[in-house]
Order: sequence, then C-alpha cells, then structure tokens
Amino acid sequence: MFEMDKKQRNIAYFSMEIALESDIPTYSGGLGVLAGDTLRSAADLEIPLVAVTLCYDKGYFFQEVVQGRQIEREIQWEFSSEFVKMPNIIELDIQEKKFKVGAWMYTMSGITGGTIPIILLDTNIEGNEHWQKNFTHILYDATPFQRAVQEMILGMGGIKMLESLGFTNIQTHHMNEGHAAFGVFELLEKYKGDLEEVKRRCIFTTHTPVPAGHDHFSYELIKDIFRDRLPENYKELGGEYDLNMSLLALNGSRYCNGVAQKHGVVSRKMFPGYEIDAITNGVHNGFWINKYLKELFDERIPGWATDYKKLDDVWDFGNFELWETHLQAKLDLMDYEKSHSWVLLDERKLTIGFARRITEYKRPTLLFSDVERLGKICDKKVQFIFAGKSHPRDEQGKGYIKQISDMSDYLYDSYGIGVVFLGAYDMDLSHLLVGGVDVWLNNPRRYMEASGTSGMKASLNGVMNLSVLDGWWIEGYQRDPMAGWAIGCGPEDPKATQYPDSYDANDLYTKLEREIIPLYYNNRDGWTERMKHAIRLGTYFNTHRMVEEYAERAWKLKAQNRWKSLLKSEEEFS
Repeated sequence: MFEMDKKQRNIAYFSMEIALESDIPTYSGGLGVLAGDTLRSAADLEIPLVAVTLCYDKGYFFQEVVQGRQIEREIQWEFSSEFVKMPNIIELDIQEKKFKVGAWMYTMSGITGGTIPIILLDTNIEGNEHWQKNFTHILYDATPFQRAVQEMILGMGGIKMLESLGFTNIQTHHMNEGHAAFGVFELLEKYKGDLEEVKRRCIFTTHTPVPAGHDHFSYELIKDIFRDRLPENYKELGGEYDLNMSLLALNGSRYCNGVAQKHGVVSRKMFPGYEIDAITNGVHNGFWINKYLKELFDERIPGWATDYKKLDDVWDFGNFELWETHLQAKLDLMDYEKSHSWVLLDERKLTIGFARRITEYKRPTLLFSDVERLGKICDKKVQFIFAGKSHPRDEQGKGYIKQISDMSDYLYDSYGIGVVFLGAYDMDLSHLLVGGVDVWLNNPRRYMEASGTSGMKASLNGVMNLSVLDGWWIEGYQRDPMAGWAIGCGPEDPKATQYPDSYDANDLYTKLEREIIPLYYNNRDGWTERMKHAIRLGTYFNTHRMVEEYAERAWKLKAQNRWKSLLKSEEEFS
C-alpha cells in the first residue's frame, strides 16, 4: 500500500509525539494521544495523509510512585517487527556540521481498509557522532539546545525525508503545535523566499492557552544552531526578542485553529491580529470504548463505529443492561487497583476518577480544600482514584502527588473513604479509568484548559463529567447538561477567572452532597438515564467529525475524496 499510493498523499501531518500503542514510548500525554486518534480516524476515512514524528527509544519516562513520591525510570525500547526500517538517509546542518537522519515506518490501519504511513525520524544511526545519535533519544528533552535540534529534525528533516521517500505531492503541511515550525524555514529555502507560497502550503493547530506552553528559544541559541542558514526575515516571522515557535507557525500558515471554541477565543487574545479558527477536538470512539460496551454497541447499533450519529440509538438501551455492562468495566478497574495499591476499593461505591498531567493549573488537590467537610459528605459512600504524571522538573506537581497519597491514610482511617494514586500512567491505565469510574472529575483554573479530551473518553463510556466549564466541557454541557455537572460559574460571568479556589471547592462539595451521591444511591434508573446522555455526546465529540472539519476547512480536500461519502450534515442537539 505504501509504495502504491504515496504519490497520492497530499497532506503531511507533523507532530512531536504520536501515541501509536500504549507500550510504544512515542507520546507523553494528551497531545500525542489526540494525534494518534486523529490518525486512526484519518485511516478509517481514507484521508490521503502521511504523518511525521520522531522515534524515541527512551521515550518520556516510566513512572513509579513509591510512598507517594514520583520516581522517573529511564525507558529502553527497541523497535519491533511492526516497524519497517527505511533505507533513505537525509542530512541536516547544525553549527555548520552535518549529521544524518534516518527513518522507520509504522502503518496505522483503519477499519475501512485505509492506511496512514507514519514516518519516525531517527538519528541513532551509523555515521553520526555519539552526541548526534542522542538527538532522538528522549521525548521533550529539557535542554534548550537538544529541544531546538529535535524541532529542527521534525520540521526541516521531516520535509526533506518525505521528499526522499517519494511523497512528492504534499500540498498541505499541517503543524500540530509549534514544534514543527522550523519547516517554514525549510520551505522558504525551497521556494526561494516566497512567503506567500509557503503560507499557501502550511496550516497550524495550537493546543495550549498557557503562554508557557509555547516554545521560545533565544536568538543566540538559534544563530548558533543555524549559522548562515537563517532567512533574512527570521525576526519578522518568529518575534523580535526571541524565537516564538507558535508565532513562526502563525506567520508561515494560511490557516490556524484552536482545539475548542473557547480556546479559539483565548488564542485570538493571545495572538491579536491573527485569524484563528476553532475546531473542537474529539476522541476515536472505536479505540476508547470499553470492551463490554463495544460488544453491546456492536450487537445493538450495527455500524456505530463508522457512523457516529448512530450513538443516538443509545436511548433504546435498557437501564439494567447498561448498568450491568458498566459494572463489568468497573470490576476490571477494581481488579487492577487491588493489585497496585494497598487501599481496598469496593465496586458498589460511587467511584470518582481524576487522571491527567499533574501540575498546578489543573488543581489536582482542590478536592481536599476542606478535608473534614469532604469526609463528612463522602463518609463510607465515595472513593477516589487519581493518576497522572508530573514533569520531572515540576517539583510542585510532584508535591501534589505526595499530598494526594498522604490524604489516603487520613481519609481511609477517619471516614472510610478510599483514595488511591495509581502510578505507571499510560494509555492502558487510561482505558481502565475512563471505562470503570462512575464520575470524571476535572477542575482546572478557568481558560487554561485548551480542550480536555479525557472527559470525552469518559463520557463515551457512560461516565458523567463533574467539571469546571472550560475547554470542551463548555460545549458539552451546553449541548446536554444532563451528561454531567458543572463546577462553579460559566463563561458568561465576567468575574469567572477571579474567584478564589474556595469558591469552586464549595460548589464541588455541594454538588456531591446534594445531587451526585443521592442520585447514585437512591435512583439507579435516573443515574443510568444520565449515562445515556453522556454517551450521546459521542455523536459530536469524536475524531471522525473533527477530521471531517479539518478536511473541509483546513486541508481543503476536494469533494471526490472517499471521506465525503461518510460526511453527515451536522444536526444540532435538541
């Protein structure tokens, strides 16, 4: 398939991380998982796309949590028979010194027979010096030099490698985050400084509303790396004082988008004067549904995996069969937890999950703002499961993991409340969590969450969200407030970002005490009816719909492409 159709592929998708499989260390978190889901849907819809990333034989890190402390273990991973070693070698210049870049290929296969070739760039090859071989070892290398070189390999090396491999008809270079923006420099050289021609061939998706999430490099470093290969207008493209990779991508693209409607608004404020659209993220329904619910859907809703609108038929499910199906997934999670924690959880109890990157703006310990009040509300009735990695250099984030673990002892002894922090967070554990908990908790500081796709995965599995109105949940809650609960005020409140943490904590406790706990224990039919509302959100918050929007609005694919036959007219939620 690769040799037959590579010249037909006209979209190149560049991403610093792509989650191919749980145990392949080419991802760290949400950006990579979303990229993987995007490519799965692109394969299902037979989009003419090829993807580019880096291969990381040491990945991000393996996480252990010992007595509440995160310990980072180095990964050593070897490529398996799933990858094909490509014979092509290209060269890049750093500090006027050449080094070689090779490539592996992984093929993502869709349920319709479509495929997406994924090219993984590699510098651990014969002929490179030792320090050059290390360029593609570690995902998100913390040193600015290594990080800048990695991004040069992705953007510039990716374009050169695609041409070397015979992908000679690329019309759109899609930069998934600013990490690939050095590709703008490569294209400027190719098209002899014609910026308009470069912009015609590039688009950019930004994923973060947090200024610190946009990579910056000092011009002293950039000049040292590129030497005389920088274009004359590099400061006009990247910024006056340092090189902002997102700004470079914006200035080199014909189209830019954020990943939720609110994120689009925030991004336009962050980069005034730029046209920034919004295409709300989704998740791959077939990949993230738990196996028991999948069996039920396959039996009762034939074709649901390709026609996402068919999830509307969930209304026809009986409450008992839906609950029993959920309970099977919950038991799988409980079995896993029992072998990875000393806390004994009970599948009969209301189980609330929180799993995402552990860092300050996500407020992972907001739940414990008033421990005694929490204890009295949840006394022997509620249990909590936490998971997530903190960046190795984020000592505050690692402190939150320790604080959550410390709470486990006190709440279990004083109130019979199980609190568990599970280590080794990866996609396999995420599957268990989004399918097995009853409620998904998310309480970031407002408008610092671009999207939050974990909540979409939970919702697809009939798990209600309990979340601050930010990212995707603004849209999800507006579409169907029966699919979960909102914490605190909405975006219509002009003071929404000014309230203290105690404001959201108080509302969180109130929702638990007055609505969530009584509904769970006193009205099982009412609970399962709300589960159906949650599942129904999957008719919109999925990557098939998202990819269709990219195809029409960003990639500008022609109507005769096969994906068009699957495109359904959007219907408003009633």
